[in-house]
Amino acid sequence: MVELNAPQAQAVAHPSGPLLVFAGAGSGKTRVITFRIANLVAREGVSAHRILAVTFTNKAARELRSRLEGLLGEDLARRLWVGTFHSLGAKLLRLHGGTIGLKKDFAIYDGTDQKALIARILKDLAIDSKEYAPKALLGQIGHYKQQNIRVDALAADSAHMKVVQQVWAQYEARLRTANALDFEDILLRGGELLDEELRLGVVGVRERFDHILVDEFQDTNGTQYRWLKGLAHFHRNLCVVGDDDQSIYGWRGADVRNIQSFRRDHPDAEVVKLEQNYRSTARIVEAALAIVAKTTVREPKKLWTENEAGEPIHVVELPDERAEATFALRCIRDALDEGASPADFAVFYRLHAQSRVLEDALRTARVAYKVIGGTRFYERAEVKDALAYLRLALNPSSDVDFLRVVNVPARGIGDTTVERLASRAKRLGKVLFEALDNLEDEGTIAPAARRKLEAFRALINGFQRAITEDTPSAFVDRVLEATGYRKSLEKEDSVEADARLGNLEELRSALLDFERECSLRGEDPTIATWLENAALHSEADNAAGEAVSMMTVHAAKGLEFPYVILTGMEEQLFPYRGLDPGERDELDEERRLAYVAITRARERLVCTHVRARQLFGQTRVGIESRFLRELPRSTTERFRVNSFGRLTPAAHQGRSAETSRRVDARVDTSYFSDVNHGEAFDDDSAMRPGSMVRHGTFGPGRVRSLERRGQEVAAQVEFATFGVKTVYVRFLVDDE
Repeated sequence: MVELNAPQAQAVAHPSGPLLVFAGAGSGKTRVITFRIANLVAREGVSAHRILAVTFTNKAARELRSRLEGLLGEDLARRLWVGTFHSLGAKLLRLHGGTIGLKKDFAIYDGTDQKALIARILKDLAIDSKEYAPKALLGQIGHYKQQNIRVDALAADSAHMKVVQQVWAQYEARLRTANALDFEDILLRGGELLDEELRLGVVGVRERFDHILVDEFQDTNGTQYRWLKGLAHFHRNLCVVGDDDQSIYGWRGADVRNIQSFRRDHPDAEVVKLEQNYRSTARIVEAALAIVAKTTVREPKKLWTENEAGEPIHVVELPDERAEATFALRCIRDALDEGASPADFAVFYRLHAQSRVLEDALRTARVAYKVIGGTRFYERAEVKDALAYLRLALNPSSDVDFLRVVNVPARGIGDTTVERLASRAKRLGKVLFEALDNLEDEGTIAPAARRKLEAFRALINGFQRAITEDTPSAFVDRVLEATGYRKSLEKEDSVEADARLGNLEELRSALLDFERECSLRGEDPTIATWLENAALHSEADNAAGEAVSMMTVHAAKGLEFPYVILTGMEEQLFPYRGLDPGERDELDEERRLAYVAITRARERLVCTHVRARQLFGQTRVGIESRFLRELPRSTTERFRVNSFGRLTPAAHQGRSAETSRRVDARVDTSYFSDVNHGEAFDDDSAMRPGSMVRHGTFGPGRVRSLERRGQEVAAQVEFATFGVKTVYVRFLVDDE
């Protein structure tokens, strides 16, 4: 077969029956799927419209169809059924759903629709939505549906579960009355359809396709696998492609056991293993395999490559998260100076909350970046909500901020009440907050709504008094507690809510950093100054054109980059879960996540860990991740940055004399040199009197002098606009 290695060709040429393809990272699985489909059509004579190819994302479906158009031509490619589980499932239900009484014009409710429906049910049943948050209930219902558990089979063995069952039953009844489905229903009802056709002996969906191919099979849940088996019930031509080593979505319902047990369900399945990696250097491949090989349960396979050994993986220990961010910036800027493009770089982190310090460093240095699979820190909804409260306390005339938070978290002030308040404000020629005065004179606002508005006014008035008394970080704490914002997220008790709580704690950390910087300058830290800086940073953000990609490791799945910086490699951060006895499955998934992270890099991989990290408002001691300790010594070179920014090779047994000479030279000349965190007293220092630097608030300036203050180095800098200021070196970046 042209362009295929032996295992790839074996998978492509498999004529019929179940086929399981284990496709290691960078082994060409998409090529196998596309060539297999083309082979079925062109050589095996299978009609294109009788082939079903299932993916997990619309992007993957578009890429697959595009490749097939190149192999088969547009006409044949259009006849193929190619799409996501949900798009294909919905299409089949519209064609055949009448068998189970489903009208073809059914609606599909998205997350907002579902939440609104649950909220209405809670109101009708007189259940407190603060005690039973709609989003949390939807999360539970979705989890049960993914496991193919029905509402009448739910074990209501507690008061909480009885409420869940009651709400769920109403939810299902109202969906059916509305002729509507949610996302989980698309495959659940599809399974019902397949069962009903089998019971009735109807020739329909079960015999519609001759071959079914599934990409990323390791990410399927129980409902998806049941649907696939039903579609392949008669012909059994089910080809699944995936990698149990890349199963990283267990927290959202994916069941790695589906791919691991495929042979048990299909004893006659042919098994093909794609183990040759075409993406990464040999050192990167060896390192990734060393970590994932320790997974407790996995299909035995050994990833390998014919690519060159490449550069060693650089493992760098740093003092704290600010030094880590500065170091990542230095890696990027030095490579850019050597001709690299910003688009060549990806910065990974385990948790969204880690991005704030990294984003600050890139913004300060005016390096364009984009957040993949997420939102920039200061644009995240919970952060913007908190900022709106801060601005409103400072400036009650801001109608935009008033409207954002008047009912956030929910306090029973509906749209109708707000509209009537807005009419009153317009009639009186006042802003919305001023229109809250003397509400008893407003006849169009009901007494209950009036009391809620008055309580909101009292809340903001209290904030106005406290904002001059509290430190900025303490004031944010006050706002989050007094408004009930933090409590509402804790009540929600979901993965998303936990992430939002983490971002709010990181916002508090940003304010603590601001307070420390002001203290060094001898200035009073105020909310007003901090808000101004945050606003200016937001205005300066520019990810147009080529930009550095920033993302969580989960968001990196399916992507690849020449250069990857993997940050936060510490115990209790990465791995983040599975650290307690009995959490074997969670630790296994963290291992697979590390494998995914490492195999995204093609040429250069840098892994960083710190000795102390402030995260979620707490300072924790950094212990090097077990994953770094498991890397083969032949694949790594280790460095250590001290509190003054001095970078030196760390002890590393087995290093050759040639490598040692190269490392010693690189410390002063490569992208690892001159970590601009205060290397102030060495003859080869990058920062010294006369150096041009840049500060996030004060802009460009020239260093006049340097002095040691405890464990840090402070610089007296003459800024172009603000005059002479004394600033810790770690807040400065080289601007020459």
